[in-house]
Amino acid sequence: MTDPDSLLEKIEKVVEENKPYTLEAFKFVLDALHETVTVLDKPRHVSGQELLEGIRLYALKEYGPLAKTVLNYWGIHETEDFGKIVFLLVDIGLLRKQPEDKIEDFRNIYSFDQAFAVDLDPEV
Repeated sequence: MTDPDSLLEKIEKVVEENKPYTLEAFKFVLDALHETVTVLDKPRHVSGQELLEGIRLYALKEYGPLAKTVLNYWGIHETEDFGKIVFLLVDIGLLRKQPEDKIEDFRNIYSFDQAFAVDLDPEV
């Protein structure tokens, strides 16, 4: 079993080497992945597009109309940033990927302006 302290050290090292992403960005992606897998009928590998939709829903659930602002603050400005974080977590052994998984699976999947737009009018 992997020591949690060594995992945290690995993540901190990746964060230090991969600015502008913050530690919170990495934690958010892991939390969103957990949430995405949890709602499935049974745990399984999720595709990049499935994860991105899970991330979008989780961000809106957690941060509502501030989701885009929070993600931007953490250094995440487009869907490919999520992919870069995922693949960095794969590189340190915290996540696994399938042979068909690639960074392009995360490229230009949705616009943050549209994906995180929240209608604040309760009448609509």
